[in-house]
Amino acid sequence: MNFAGNELDALLVEPSKVQQRIIIEALQKLGVVQIKAVESGSDALAQMRRAKPAIVVSAMYLPDMSGTDLITAMRDDKRLAAVAFILISSETRPHMLEGVRQSGACAILPKPFTPAQLDRAMRATLDYLNPSDSLQVQGVDLEALRVLIVDDSGNARRFIRRVLSNLGIEHFLEAENGRQAVEVLGGNLVDLVITDYHMPEMGGQELVEHIRSQGWQSSVPILMVTSEQNSSRLAAVEQAGVSAICDKPFEPSTIKTLIEKALAA
Repeated sequence: MNFAGNELDALLVEPSKVQQRIIIEALQKLGVVQIKAVESGSDALAQMRRAKPAIVVSAMYLPDMSGTDLITAMRDDKRLAAVAFILISSETRPHMLEGVRQSGACAILPKPFTPAQLDRAMRATLDYLNPSDSLQVQGVDLEALRVLIVDDSGNARRFIRRVLSNLGIEHFLEAENGRQAVEVLGGNLVDLVITDYHMPEMGGQELVEHIRSQGWQSSVPILMVTSEQNSSRLAAVEQAGVSAICDKPFEPSTIKTLIEKALAA
């Protein structure tokens, strides 16, 4: 896919001149030609505040901060909170990538990456920035649909909410953990629950088990969006009755498909 017609402007944050050249050439091959490059997080934030880009592509380890610090600073700034973010890093340790996953990144790419991986990441980013269509579920009134988002990360909740808003959903309830979600569900009828796995007080699996075991809304579709990779833990969640499981970061097209299937069922 060529992204030239979408007029995306990108800010590359990469301390290595060699890596800058490699990434810029790869983006240009996809049609992204408006690219500025800086070497540090502070320079990136200053540049963004002068001229907000559509997308930031960043390394994990910068001279003055990490990629996690950078995306956190962006999400804490109202002017930059909605800017798309892609991480490109040789870092593979889950605990080191967790902060980026929880902050609403569009994609995390390995270093080195393949052209296909970059193309897929850019497609996901474009879906986030310029959604092409809304949910299509026969018999479902999107304007009346009520979704409960459960995640202890405020940035993750905002990212999910924006993606769902792009799909045509308008009504949201939020909770920071499973215990709060149970309280919300006690007094509100919802059509869909989207929950994280790891949360304080009550985690995602416990929440799924609670919903499925009580009669008030036991059949509501539940989508888990999580960075959890442990297969036995995810199998236990499936056994508990979750409708579908989606990775963090996720592609908007993937979550759209999963929601359509869950609501249709």
